[in-house]
Amino acid sequence: MIWNLAPKGRALRFFGHQDAVTGVQFSPSGKRVASSSKDRTVRLWTPSMKGECAVFRAHTAAVRSVAFSADGLRLVTASDDKSVKVWSVDRQSFIYSLNQHTNWVRCARFSPDGRLIVSCGDDRTVRLWDTSTKHCLNCFSDCSGSSTFVDFNSNGTCIGSSGADSSLNIWDIRTNKLIQHYKVHSEGINSFSFHPSNNFLITGSSDHTVKVLDLLEGRLIYTLHGHKGAVTSVAFSQAGDLFASGGGDRQILLWRTNFDSKSYQDVLQKHGRRATPDPPPHLSDIYPRSPHLHHPQDSAVQIRPAVADTRSADPQVVELGQPTHNNTVMNSLTRWKPTHTSSSTYQSSDFQARHVDTSRVETQKGDKSGSWVSSAAGNQTGAFSTGKGRREEEETVLTHPLEVFSTHASSLDSTLQHIVRQLDILTQTVSVLEERLTLTEDRMKECLLHQSQILQNLQASREQQRSGSHTPPHPFT
Repeated sequence: MIWNLAPKGRALRFFGHQDAVTGVQFSPSGKRVASSSKDRTVRLWTPSMKGECAVFRAHTAAVRSVAFSADGLRLVTASDDKSVKVWSVDRQSFIYSLNQHTNWVRCARFSPDGRLIVSCGDDRTVRLWDTSTKHCLNCFSDCSGSSTFVDFNSNGTCIGSSGADSSLNIWDIRTNKLIQHYKVHSEGINSFSFHPSNNFLITGSSDHTVKVLDLLEGRLIYTLHGHKGAVTSVAFSQAGDLFASGGGDRQILLWRTNFDSKSYQDVLQKHGRRATPDPPPHLSDIYPRSPHLHHPQDSAVQIRPAVADTRSADPQVVELGQPTHNNTVMNSLTRWKPTHTSSSTYQSSDFQARHVDTSRVETQKGDKSGSWVSSAAGNQTGAFSTGKGRREEEETVLTHPLEVFSTHASSLDSTLQHIVRQLDILTQTVSVLEERLTLTEDRMKECLLHQSQILQNLQASREQQRSGSHTPPHPFT
């Protein structure tokens, strides 16, 4: 499914895969969407009402992941047939294959410059490939369990890998050394995403939580509770102001954050002005000052929002593709209601949290630019809806408009929105009070230092006077 974040925008549901959809990704230009499936195929979709798609068939087992290169001209896929394959998007053809994994390959990604590919799999290795020579440049094998996800950071200097053993490793590919290791989840990590600034990383785990890591300080800073099942996928937006999470509870949550609203140097200077050596965290702080611990601890901020469900009872959905069901099943699908696809803004009840607006926004009231969010639902059966691709698959995709239902906002919705606005005002007020308290502490510190200096000067002057007035006794007295 592809969700239009513009107000009153319609969602598109594409039929074609005959088994669970394992991965989905937009091209850098946003004009195409690639999806992988357990049906051993990769499909290239046009996210429009035409619903055209091209089918790639070369894997002999389930395809676990699909990803575009930065220029959008190539695709890389990972499969249970122990291979990594690269495809041409324009020619819609197979280019070459990488075969050195000894077990299922779970994930593969291009580097930002397109010169490298990183892959991981159930053979407990992370492999780095040269796209020009097709050779394996390095193999990282310090994983204690199966590797589930791998990706480059935004500048391509580091790679991250997560495992079923709930660990997350970050490697520097220039020195081929492990530079950070995290074990903050109680169960396996299914997905993670680097912030565009490379200062933060989010992880999604089977323990039902999303965690935010500060890579500069090397520690956990937030634990987000919103999903009622395993979190299977997380991803930052290109600008880094939003991130999405999807889970086994059929929810797709869109979160807003301002992690990079302040520069790291400004935060360090602010910490240096504190009157006490280790003050309690302020709302406007981002980086904690406690030791760099990689393991979870009670001091980590636990955010458990109480979110009111303000989604539409029946979103506007257009189905694209001809499913293999009969008309009765199709009629039932037109009245399909997604579960928990949107949620309202929340405020954390714990005011010890730094002022990071990790709030969830409605999937139909988000980006003003009318951008899209794509989601894949597993075990969705349907017939192949083919478009421009191989000659045996050239058919016209049928478009089936849905019966559209619309509901008006209830009075409860408006009341909750009013409460949220009031909470925003309270949060801003507390932030201003904290700032003023910090300034007061700084002034008090200056006064105390000044007073201490005056006392020291008075004491020194008195000692000088005493030593000057004292004369030694006469020897003949």
